[in-house]
Formats: sequence, C-alpha cells, structure tokens
Amino acid sequence: MNYRHSFHAGNSADVVKHSLLIALVRALQQKPGALTLIDTHAGCGLYDLDGEDAQRTGESMQGVLRAFADANPLLNDYRAVVQAVNAGVEPRFYPGSPRILSQLLRPQDVLILNEKHPQDAYTLRSVMRDTSAAVHERDAYELWLATLPPRTARGVVVVDPPYEQPDDRARITATLAAAYRKWAHGVTMIWYPLKDRAVHRRWNEQLRRTGIPKLLSVEHWLYDDDQHGIYNGAGLYIVNPPYAFIQALPPLLESLRAVLAPEGHKGEITTAWLEG
Repeated sequence: MNYRHSFHAGNSADVVKHSLLIALVRALQQKPGALTLIDTHAGCGLYDLDGEDAQRTGESMQGVLRAFADANPLLNDYRAVVQAVNAGVEPRFYPGSPRILSQLLRPQDVLILNEKHPQDAYTLRSVMRDTSAAVHERDAYELWLATLPPRTARGVVVVDPPYEQPDDRARITATLAAAYRKWAHGVTMIWYPLKDRAVHRRWNEQLRRTGIPKLLSVEHWLYDDDQHGIYNGAGLYIVNPPYAFIQALPPLLESLRAVLAPEGHKGEITTAWLEG
C-alpha cells in the first residue's frame, strides 16, 4: 500500500488518529512532569488541502471538512489544532502530527521528529522552524530505539509509516518488542490502514505474542461490510494508555463514528486489549 500523505491529508483516518493523539497527550499532561514526544515518520508537517495531490483524491471532504461542519463539542480540541494553522473559517491547510504535537507542548516538554525522505525532511525543517522541535533524517526504526529511554521519565512515541514496504508490519512488531524491553512504562501509538480483516487478525496475533501486557487496539471501520480491495478504515495500537485517556475514549469514539460514517453506512469503531 502506497500512503504518501499529501494525497490523504485530512481524511477520516487523520481525524481519528489526531483526535486520539490529542486526547492521549492531554491525558498525560494532567501530571506536571515533562514529556518527550517522538514522531518516527513525521512527514512534511503541513499539507495544502487545495494542492494538486489533495485535490486529486478529495479525501478531506470525508474527513476534516465533516469534522468542521459538525458542532459536537467533543471534537473542539481537534478543530482547534487545525484552525490554528488556518486563517479562514474553512481549513485550507492541514497540520500533520508534528505541527499538532508542537501546539500541545508545555515549556517542560520535548519534541523529537524524524523523516527519512530527503525532500519531506527539508520541508519539515522549514515548517517547524518556529518551534523547539529537533528534526532528524534517519531510519525510523533505528531512531525509535536510539531515543529510548528518553531523558524525561514519561513520553509518547508516534509511529505512522506509509506502509510502502512489505516488511513494515514485521519491523514494527520487532522494534516495538525491543522498545518495550528498553522502556516498559512508555506510551506508544502506532497507526495502520485497514484493508483486509484476515491480514489484520494475523498481525494482532503476532503482537499478542510479544507479551506486552497493556496493548490497546482501536479500529475504525468505515463500511458496514468490507469493500474488497480498497481502503476500509484505519486503526491504532496504543501501548500503556493512561487511565484518564481510557475513561474519555468511549464518547469520543462514538462522536467520531457518527461524524465520519459514509452515506448509507453506520461505520464502527471498536476497542480491544491484545493480551498475550
């Protein structure tokens, strides 16, 4: 699967991913201790929804634009981070995870970004020049392990690969297991596309075998029945989600499901603990 993000910025997967990322960081920030936020596949950091790539797919119409047309207050935090990079009422620009995380930083927090693609890394440095973020251009999985444990006691690693390589899932599984051995109490969020339930069930089983005890799966299925050979939704694996986040999750997920359900479908967002 090719997932160059400029084609998909602001789609339904972004709305769910970034809504949950904001809620996760906010839950951790209920305690005053510093956080290190690490984004292993940072991308460009900012995307033009009127640009050629985004206009070719039009996916933002079924994602961020729906969220902006909805008045549900549970989506206020999400809308606010998007509005922060826009001048008009309707968003033209979409912030990637780097810009969103930079908005959430407190003075004591640290932001580390990584993007291996040279052109995207160049753009990322420009987009983030007004922030305190450190930007790296390294192999994502090597950086993931090299930055652990961070200097702060707590933190979040965000793993959001394009899934262009056939071994991405295997590398994620192996790196996650190694990262857990180095930093067992750390929080990790891994995004993934959903195209085939059988493939995804096999990955769930592989992750269960890592023995990580607090691994939450959140799956957003757009359609009531699988649509063969196309994108059916996206999910997140979250290691060590904080209690405050888990408590706030059910109403947030229901709001997202209702806003993003395609015409003629109810959609479904499910959660499950993957226990070894």
